[in-house]
Amino acid sequence: MPSESPLRSAFACVVALLGGLSAAGAFAADDAAVLAQGKQLFMNGSSLPACALCHTLSDAGASGAIGPNLDELQPDGQRVAAALRSGIGVMPSYRAALKDDQIAAIAKYVSTVTAAGK
Repeated sequence: MPSESPLRSAFACVVALLGGLSAAGAFAADDAAVLAQGKQLFMNGSSLPACALCHTLSDAGASGAIGPNLDELQPDGQRVAAALRSGIGVMPSYRAALKDDQIAAIAKYVSTVTAAGK
């Protein structure tokens, strides 16, 4: 069996690299869409009051004073998701109002725009 030419090997590497870059671009686009959905839900809510009414989060332009200041708290995504699903303190559970993907989007957004996501 003849060995592969250097030109053919180089071409195969370029094709593989470009394929990897386009996959990375797809993941980045997916992340951007999830973050945009999370921000929209944080700011505008669902059938319950929006997160922005109670919480301060500078990226969302929110200055609520009822719940914790999320810029200072810097919760990770798991903590945000748990609070949304179960409620915490005076915060109600959003389990009935939000789908799992919506809870995940808000959790990703909050943890990303605070230091927890950096």
